[in-house]
Amino acid sequence: MKDQKKKAIVLLSGGLDSATALAIAKVEGFECYALSFRYGQRHAMELDCAQQVAEVLDAAEHRIVDIDLAAFGGSALTDMNIDVPHSSSSIASATEKAGTEDEIPITYVPARNTIFLSYALAWAEVLGSTDIFIGVNALDYSGYPDCRPEFIAAYETMANLATKAGVTGEEKLTVHTPLIDLTKAQIIKKGLKLGVDYGQTTSCYDPAPDGTSCGTCDSCRLRLKGFSEAGTEDPRKYMN
Repeated sequence: MKDQKKKAIVLLSGGLDSATALAIAKVEGFECYALSFRYGQRHAMELDCAQQVAEVLDAAEHRIVDIDLAAFGGSALTDMNIDVPHSSSSIASATEKAGTEDEIPITYVPARNTIFLSYALAWAEVLGSTDIFIGVNALDYSGYPDCRPEFIAAYETMANLATKAGVTGEEKLTVHTPLIDLTKAQIIKKGLKLGVDYGQTTSCYDPAPDGTSCGTCDSCRLRLKGFSEAGTEDPRKYMN
């Protein structure tokens, strides 16, 4: 009898990084279960992209879970009274002001990855999976504390203390971070080799009503910088 594939939960936002992480999990032989969240984000149209990506990359299942982080606010992505920062400066300087430990961007959503990973952990337990993929990156990123290797290592340790499999001594859960040490350009090159259609993804924090990316938020600028350094054109449509 043919060996059954191992199951993996893949956190899928609809963005460039998570799409690449899904493609990597697939090529590594996992049966992928994609998990997305409608959490009160102003750029909820990213979920349309997540659905497209999950379908094209042949996820075994794709679930969108509704939670309400907007109830707490504290981020430009979940509080409509806080503006998303925009910059007209060169994309080459996109990482100069981001990523510092003493200046966390206003687009950081408090506890977001902790919450997302916890939902992924719950689904993994139900499916009998010991593998979770998340597309966090610690190089070309916006300086979010829950994208650092230290956070992922600590979460993995906690998860193996908090689950039935951990208590009974079964196979330990692994949180896979295949993009953690890659630049955005390296991520894009890797994804293109794996057949990822980045035209189906969006990275914009403040898109137009029709989904057109702004081109001037930190996330758009990091994305554009990555495509420029990768020597290829971003297929996404931009306002600016």
